[in-house]
Amino acid sequence: MIVLIAPEKDVPNEIEILHQLFQEGLQYYHLRKPNKNYEEHCAYLNQIDKKYHHRIVVHYFHELINDFNLKGIHFQEQKRRDNIDNPGQYFKNLNMFGKSISSSFHEPEGLETCYFEFDYHLLSPVFSSISKQGYEGRGFDVNHIDKRIVGMGGVTTENLVEFNKLGFKGVGVLGGIWNSSEPLKEFKKMKRYFE
Repeated sequence: MIVLIAPEKDVPNEIEILHQLFQEGLQYYHLRKPNKNYEEHCAYLNQIDKKYHHRIVVHYFHELINDFNLKGIHFQEQKRRDNIDNPGQYFKNLNMFGKSISSSFHEPEGLETCYFEFDYHLLSPVFSSISKQGYEGRGFDVNHIDKRIVGMGGVTTENLVEFNKLGFKGVGVLGGIWNSSEPLKEFKKMKRYFE
């Protein structure tokens, strides 16, 4: 399982590259653009061919799920802490039928003891981040946790086997694709590994 995280700041030809990645089989695209407001999120989504919308998970403005045929919503750690104690209230006005719900974690213990049933969990940083300076990897081993956990932090085509050994069911990648001079080539290599 490969989860591709959007680059925080727009990169040249981003939508074009994204379309190529979708054509190559990208199934999970996490739209994480902290500096974009609601209208800018809509404008971004409107640039993407509608046939790929069902592969996009939003981090901000979860209500976008009511206006676009998206894959699901993602809770960053603080938002999860603030809202998941009363999930009925939170989801009341969201059309979540058949949609995925995921969340970010930074400690395996918190992930293990979280009672809410997420479809998958992003845990970071496993290895030192490519996109965030000074974000040191911690080599989490999650073989003992019976949940669908996706490892993030320092993902490259070279260390996929390490994520596997540590018990991860997939990888969340940002810098390993977007910082590459050939994002499509890198994605294809990763995809082959998981096939």
